[in-house]
Amino acid sequence: MATTTTAEPTRRDFIYIATGAMAAVGAAAVAWPLIDQMNPSTAVLALASIEIDLSPIQVGQAVTFTFRGHPLFVRRRNAKEIAEANAVAVSDLPDPVARNLNLPDGAPATAANRIAGAGGAAGKPEWLIVSGVCTHLGCTPTAFEGDFGGWLCHCHGSMYDTAGRIRKGPAPQNLEIPVYTFETATKIKVG
Repeated sequence: MATTTTAEPTRRDFIYIATGAMAAVGAAAVAWPLIDQMNPSTAVLALASIEIDLSPIQVGQAVTFTFRGHPLFVRRRNAKEIAEANAVAVSDLPDPVARNLNLPDGAPATAANRIAGAGGAAGKPEWLIVSGVCTHLGCTPTAFEGDFGGWLCHCHGSMYDTAGRIRKGPAPQNLEIPVYTFETATKIKVG
């Protein structure tokens, strides 16, 4: 029967292991700043979400905020604007998809789906929160203009209704609804 003998580690084995360990530590020390610089800056993280006090916004008024470097429209619709939005059949819309980040993809562009908050929570009909970027070429539409009383993009004539849905012009999609929640009756958190 053959016996196996194990050789004792030599000084050379120790030097190889120590050198490899130091090389690994050195590589990690060099890689860490390179990887860490890919994280978003504090300025970007600060814009990840915003809180908006709705109490100063009057019925029939639209206010523009900046969210992630783009305009965000917050509109407090009056009863007539809400009724006009509810009266539109989804089949009459150029873009029948809600484009609401709070709902599953492909949800229909009903007036109720256009105001739904985070997790699909029922929204408050008077409040409409939409991205202020025209879906045609990224211009900023102007409120209370156009044939439908919503927004008009003067660049190429895209018209949106009081629910932010495209109704006329070259824009291919409705204005996007960002993720938002009502924190209180008069404060929302967007993002």
